[in-house]
Amino acid sequence: MGNSLIKDTWLITKRNIITTLRNPFSFIPNLLISAFFLLVYDGGLSGISQLPNFEGANYLAFILPVSIVSAAIGGAGGAGQAIVKDIENGFFSRLLLTPASRLAIVLGPIIAGMLQLFVQTLFILAIAYLMGLESVTGIGGILFVILITIGWGLAFAGYSAGVALRTKNAQAAQAGTFIFFPLIFLSTTFVPYELIEAQWLKVAATINPTTYIFESMRTVLIDGWQWWELMQGIIAIAIACAITITFAAVSAKKAVSRG
Repeated sequence: MGNSLIKDTWLITKRNIITTLRNPFSFIPNLLISAFFLLVYDGGLSGISQLPNFEGANYLAFILPVSIVSAAIGGAGGAGQAIVKDIENGFFSRLLLTPASRLAIVLGPIIAGMLQLFVQTLFILAIAYLMGLESVTGIGGILFVILITIGWGLAFAGYSAGVALRTKNAQAAQAGTFIFFPLIFLSTTFVPYELIEAQWLKVAATINPTTYIFESMRTVLIDGWQWWELMQGIIAIAIACAITITFAAVSAKKAVSRG
């Protein structure tokens, strides 16, 4: 059973990756937009780093997580679009007639979406290095950022797949992913928590999981190995993954039962 699940998941993941590569315009615009955000944010807002609360920190390292997380909305969100496309062209129904694991049918697009975000993150990190990115923890810190990115991509892809299986509609699935945009800006997006003046925004940032993802990446790049701050990001991702993948699994079960 275990070997069958792994094999089925690999085959479906591979198919989704090949399908994405055959249509590069499905992910290149999102990649370019994320890189554009990095350039604009650093070029237009880097003067903020002169404020006392920044303590001379590199603003590029501070804003980099925003570019990476925004990439997740388009990158990992491709998992939902892939499922909707398979439903609309009848491939999903044909898969259900095969002995393929039902879990693999859902995990394949999710993992493919996560891998797409992983590649996009490597590209964004390369641009950041050309712009002068510095990491106080060296390559270890960069690997931690990539690990956090993969976890966030898995969580978001699970949500995207769940919405797609619920709605079976491309427009509805795409609209469903837009709720993540407010989460980016209701956080410590451009300045540290201490510099947020509006009390309601401080409350929103405190309960927003995106805040802890941002802060874990920033901590490892700017401050070093401060384990509790890093663990908060890992915990936030673990909770998000548990919720979204469960949502995807339940949605898949209902989709299968409806045929």
